[in-house]
Amino acid sequence: MSGWLKKHIIALKDLERREIELIFDAAQSFKEISQREVKKTPALRGKTVINLFFENSTRTRVSFELAAKRLSADVLNFSSSTSSLAKGESIIDIIKNLESYHPDIFVIRIGSSASLRTLTQYTKASVINAGDGKNEHPTQALLDMFTVKKARGTVENLKILIVGDILHSRVARSNIFGFQKFSSQVRVCGPSTLIPYEFDKLGVEIFYDLDKAIEDVDVIIMLRVQRERQALSFFPSLREYVDKFSLSPERLKRAKKDCIVMHPGPINWDVEISSSLKEQLHPLILRQVENGLAVRMAVLYLVGTRKK
Repeated sequence: MSGWLKKHIIALKDLERREIELIFDAAQSFKEISQREVKKTPALRGKTVINLFFENSTRTRVSFELAAKRLSADVLNFSSSTSSLAKGESIIDIIKNLESYHPDIFVIRIGSSASLRTLTQYTKASVINAGDGKNEHPTQALLDMFTVKKARGTVENLKILIVGDILHSRVARSNIFGFQKFSSQVRVCGPSTLIPYEFDKLGVEIFYDLDKAIEDVDVIIMLRVQRERQALSFFPSLREYVDKFSLSPERLKRAKKDCIVMHPGPINWDVEISSSLKEQLHPLILRQVENGLAVRMAVLYLVGTRKK
């Protein structure tokens, strides 16, 4: 598991195919460690990881915390709701203060898409993007790709369909960049108001009819409708959205028999996916969570042990 050189992981767009494959190789090793009776390794003993979450998160924050602890790192969790942000302190000031503890890795989730590269200027530590605004969520895409690789045996030359709230989804962007590096074709489907106009420049196929988009695809990634990010109404009603873009048993029959369905979570059952499919689809979606731990262990390990 040698050969990693990057100090930061800010965007999947920045990673080379070889680097993604290194992450997958490391993730496979850590997945096996997590199945042992003793689930810890001393790989990052003596290192300090600070989780800085300026937006709410459950899955990603817990996953990174557990990943760091299983690697034997010291972990400090920071939540904006209990921080000095409420007293007027800036994010840069917080980074500078935490830098006094000489951390090795910052894991940061932040609402602004342009902030992370700026923040790297104020710390000697590595920075890992845990989601920045509507821009990217690289480790979510990596775990999605790793899940596909485990389920299908490859991420090469597949047809990938991403459905739903594309406009507000950092997951969609990272998955597009990631799968395309392995010559996979990516389609996006959703209401016209929720597909950014610039996506036609990303080399993806754009659909507004899920019944057509679903045909012949190998992987379907359903996205959550992010109503908390929608100051305006992007579709007439939730009922109409469900009618046109929810994955129902009838729609799923249009897909290939070996097509796999994933969701980054949390799922709004009977909105993005019919609850009648829960028994069939939920096991793989939960496997995404399991794989996310292995991928985040891999990312922390590779960044934390890189040759400087």
